[in-house]
Amino acid sequence: MAAVDSFALLYRQITLISNSYFETLAFLGACYVTRTTINVVIDFYSLVRVHLIPHLSRRKDLIKCYGEWALVTGGTEGIGKAYAEELASQGINIILISHDYSKLEATAKRITEMFKVETITIETDFTKGQESYQPIKEVLKDKEIGILVNTANVVHKCPQPFLCLSKDQLCDILNVNIAAVNMMTHIVLPGMLKRQKGAIINISSGSYFIPTTHMAVYSSTKAYLDHFSRALHYEYSSKGIFVQSLMPFYVASDKSKSSWYLSWLFPSANVYSRHAISTLGISSRTPGYWVHSIQLIFTQWIPECLWIWGMNMMNKYK
Repeated sequence: MAAVDSFALLYRQITLISNSYFETLAFLGACYVTRTTINVVIDFYSLVRVHLIPHLSRRKDLIKCYGEWALVTGGTEGIGKAYAEELASQGINIILISHDYSKLEATAKRITEMFKVETITIETDFTKGQESYQPIKEVLKDKEIGILVNTANVVHKCPQPFLCLSKDQLCDILNVNIAAVNMMTHIVLPGMLKRQKGAIINISSGSYFIPTTHMAVYSSTKAYLDHFSRALHYEYSSKGIFVQSLMPFYVASDKSKSSWYLSWLFPSANVYSRHAISTLGISSRTPGYWVHSIQLIFTQWIPECLWIWGMNMMNKYK
């Protein structure tokens, strides 16, 4: 009888402990579900606020908000060229910077003829370091730059381990992707602060939200631009300066246009820029395009180890 009573007592104690354990797990599960639900609601709200509402309302007057002149680095191809054309379509005069004189002149002529705005070209090579900024300072000394768009960048010719990069390649990537953004910001920001209005747009990348092997330097420069932009926005937003980090995923180039049924997933530079400009003044950190925003949400949920494995598999076939 005593043995039966002891077993019953032990069973009741185990049951109490188990119930407490399951209640704790249930509480933690409820907290996780609540947090996930809140994040989903916030992400959905952000999609609507950034990508839907601006297209339903009247287009913002960028000249009134920021000024008559925009400066675009790397403005002769890709997103830079498309962004310059989109700004020009809204009546903003354009200053283009590139190292390719023929492309500069062709792009400037096209913008002037299409949109009837003033264009100025500056031929300079950011890979040369400090000496590349003197001609820029000379041209800008009597110009009130309202919008700065930093799109110039150097990429790896192909994914490769860090030590396979030459010292010249390393310097080129750092000079163009990081130093040029800092120097151009340092040149135009004082004038913006004096007028208490202006916008700086830096092109980061959604693809490098997680470290990317075999593109360590390039992916790190894009992560740097994101952090730099966010910090700068916190420093100067109260003084009328809007700093935006754009984090696009894949944007189709003129040479690699997407099929019509994939164009919504891989937009052209023109489509992307049109969407991205609509987010200016609304979101300081955004992929700029609604599908890319959804991609970024899913990217954030991918375990880093799985991402690295996937990138390693892709690099094997490049």
